[in-house]
Amino acid sequence: MSGRIQDKTKLVTGSVLNLKNNEGVIALRPVEIKPNIYWVGAIDWDLRYFHGYLTPRGTTYNAYLIVDDKITLVDTVKNCFFDQMLERIKAIVDPAKIDYLVVNHVEMDHSGSVPDFTEAAPRARIVTSSKGKKGLERHYKKDWEYLTVNSGDDLSLGSRTLKFVQTPMVHWPDSMVSYIPEEKLLLPNDAFGQHIAGAGRFDDQLGWDIVCEEAAKYYANIVLPYGDQVKKALEIIGRLPIDMIGPSHGVIWRSYLPRLLEVYSRWADHETDEKALIVYDTMWGSTKEMAGALARGLEDAGVPVITRFLQTSHMSEIMTDVLTSRAVFVGSPTLNNNMLPTVAGFLTYLKGLRPQKRLGFAFGSYGWGGQGARQVQEVLQSMGWEIPGEMINLQYVPDGEELLAVREAGRKLGKTIKE
Repeated sequence: MSGRIQDKTKLVTGSVLNLKNNEGVIALRPVEIKPNIYWVGAIDWDLRYFHGYLTPRGTTYNAYLIVDDKITLVDTVKNCFFDQMLERIKAIVDPAKIDYLVVNHVEMDHSGSVPDFTEAAPRARIVTSSKGKKGLERHYKKDWEYLTVNSGDDLSLGSRTLKFVQTPMVHWPDSMVSYIPEEKLLLPNDAFGQHIAGAGRFDDQLGWDIVCEEAAKYYANIVLPYGDQVKKALEIIGRLPIDMIGPSHGVIWRSYLPRLLEVYSRWADHETDEKALIVYDTMWGSTKEMAGALARGLEDAGVPVITRFLQTSHMSEIMTDVLTSRAVFVGSPTLNNNMLPTVAGFLTYLKGLRPQKRLGFAFGSYGWGGQGARQVQEVLQSMGWEIPGEMINLQYVPDGEELLAVREAGRKLGKTIKE
């Protein structure tokens, strides 16, 4: 990387760690993740809904304090958690001595505390991309001092260097990552995040299964539309020596990095497993019976099946299944000449997230119009998915012979999935 940035403000050396505040009360503890680099973020135990999807494990808003000749905070937290972050910072240094605030991403769960932080740290210059500067100005209407950076720029902190790589649309236009080569530490903001609140700060304190599940859900519901941009970012990251990744949400990656990068690469390429997902809603049970018959046919063909009923499964949870499913079957009865609103809502959400390289199949039941299943198929076709067979649209209540035919259709579709 090139383009070293020179900043001639006065050097300040940070104080030693002291876990008592001015009143002698034990402060909220920061966590040292590298020598003189601390997690000073906030834990949101109560969050259950974020960006349109369910977060049953809560979340964290991660901020990282680097104590060097130039004291630097990388990202802030949601504004209602500013006091948590500030108390953790005060346990390490006087906030007034902080020289830089790096804003990797303007979204308010990360930049929401910037106005309060600038009051507590008036000497801090804001380091961000040019689009980040525009975004902060539009959000907060403040006249702050900025240091704008581009991909390849370096910022010396003393014994450490911050290197910047812009990653536009992962997942906003302003997004960038910060990298500390001396520590092999990547701070990528929303990339590699998960919504998990917990006492442990590191991946190995929870285990791969839980962390991967939440990373997949996060990717499927936020990052999925930007696979091409993620691949470009992964190419850049792949050339950097990294032994720790500190995202803006969830745990810090230190033990499962190879596995993490492997699954991210698969997700970015829209690679899927040889399995099927059936998503449906029903009015009087006919579409449900059809979903069951399709599932049995797929199983007859040796294809694993996940079935999700929209009255009991949230669409954000279903997206985690979409992420790894080769085929997605969507079923709806007809209501008022349309598909059911629950199915329409799911398909709107699905279409916005733009999964690619899938097989799609529509089915449903109707009384007289039959538009529901046809509308489902139109949406699946508009996404550019392969449609391997004619939709199944049955009037009123399917009889045994019709359900056998649906099962056989499922078996044939299963063979297509396995090809």
